[in-house]
Amino acid sequence: MAAVAVPVAAAPMAAPGQGRWIAAGAALLAALAAAALVLAWNTQQRVKSLEAELVRRQQDSGNQAAEARVLAKQAEGTSREIAAKQALLEARVAETSLQRTQIEELIQSLARSRDENVLADIDAALRVALQQTAITGSAEPLVLTLKQADERLARFNQPRLERVRRAVAQDLDRARTAGVTDITVLTIRLDEAIRLVDDLPLQSSPERRAAAEAPAATPPAAPASGASWSLALPAQWRDFGAVLWREVKGLVRVTRIEHPEAMLVAPEQAWFLRENLKLRLLNARLALLSRQFDTAQSDLRDAQAALDRYFERGARRVVLASETVRQVAAQARLVAVPRPDATLAAIATVAAGR
Repeated sequence: MAAVAVPVAAAPMAAPGQGRWIAAGAALLAALAAAALVLAWNTQQRVKSLEAELVRRQQDSGNQAAEARVLAKQAEGTSREIAAKQALLEARVAETSLQRTQIEELIQSLARSRDENVLADIDAALRVALQQTAITGSAEPLVLTLKQADERLARFNQPRLERVRRAVAQDLDRARTAGVTDITVLTIRLDEAIRLVDDLPLQSSPERRAAAEAPAATPPAAPASGASWSLALPAQWRDFGAVLWREVKGLVRVTRIEHPEAMLVAPEQAWFLRENLKLRLLNARLALLSRQFDTAQSDLRDAQAALDRYFERGARRVVLASETVRQVAAQARLVAVPRPDATLAAIATVAAGR
């Protein structure tokens, strides 16, 4: 088979101007690559320097933070010392203020006249006496204070104090005339009544007083000398008959009982009845000592009712105990002690007028 020849076109020849452009472009690219390399190297150097700077600054910041913590601790300690010193200074300032106030009061007291000092002392003494009177329930502290005030005013003999002295005399008369309950005497009487309780006879088992109330039997007269035994015998029989009749009458006793339940008290209940009466009287005694007169009156009424209901009214000891309880109940009352208002008003008036 014969070969066929194909014609090949020849490559075109580059133009001289186009080669120059390619060389210029290559040179430009090379310049740009060199510039990029230089820029990258500079950037890397700057990054390294920035990293070093950041590390250095971080180390500086850590050092500064440590120093700041140390300084904060020192500042905290200093603030505590300052607070302690401030508290000490405030205490000294308060003490100084108190001393200054005391000095001012002392100066004022020294600057006041003698009459004003007397009036101030009397006013203070009266107010203290009023407190003591309210606590003790007795007018004796007030009476004593008014007497001392009258004697003190009499020594000065000042015309401007005569009004106060007249008021003191008026209040003194009112305080003396006020009846005051003597708690000590009342408690002693209640103690006596409590001691009598164990010996009080009950209506259910009264004491046998027939022998004590009956007249003593006259001893049989001795027979006269020379008298026979037959003459003395009738007199002895008469005496024996009288004694026998008294014993027979003592076997039966007729008594009027207003409260039948009093006769039904069993012997074993008598002890509880007496102890209950003692407790009532002891409660009344404690109420008197604490000046609770209403409570004392209630307990005394119950004690009086028990004496009238369960105990033998005709017995001497029951009468004595009942009378004692009745007297204590009559005297156990709240008495208002008069206030020295006239004296206090006169002192205020004179002190205001100066």
